[in-house]
Amino acid sequence: MTRRAVGSLLFFLGSAAAHGAPGDLDEIMHSLAARRHGEVSFVEQRFLSVLKRPVESSGELIYDAPRHLEKRTLEPRPESLVVDGAVVTVQRGGRSRVLELKSYPQVAPFVECMRATLAGDRAALESVFRLEFAGTPMRWTLVLVPIDAQVAKTVSRVQIDGSRGDLLKVEISQPNGDRSLMTLRSHPAP
Repeated sequence: MTRRAVGSLLFFLGSAAAHGAPGDLDEIMHSLAARRHGEVSFVEQRFLSVLKRPVESSGELIYDAPRHLEKRTLEPRPESLVVDGAVVTVQRGGRSRVLELKSYPQVAPFVECMRATLAGDRAALESVFRLEFAGTPMRWTLVLVPIDAQVAKTVSRVQIDGSRGDLLKVEISQPNGDRSLMTLRSHPAP
């Protein structure tokens, strides 16, 4: 897998120090677990130290509980990243690659952090991350700090902001100061 593909996977993509009421995180996890399918639009900005302006992309994310996550980038150029169980499929520029997630141990925890959050699986999050929770079910922030030192060399933290069972923003910070910010917006009801 190329460095860029690993970077895309990392940017695609949790013991709790609860600063909200003790049951609020459990309530949020329950709300997240209730959703079996979701589709949202995203705008992602990547802030890289070597660039003066962020790199921006947009598209849609699709989730089907519990193990399917798809990122379809539409702008600035079409590409697709699909994680289905333990298989990752990357399509870019007319090419397609199929990879085993277990072959990329530096990426797997971040794919799992997104899937575990969307599935409302607190135990899965706590097996890989230290959780820091603040807020109320109406407006909350969950910060995921890697427990594993190897993973922490790649990503220092993931911050997820939400409201009830909806994710609103996902920010991934790297130890070198680079970061990505993905803003999510629900599709209007038909």
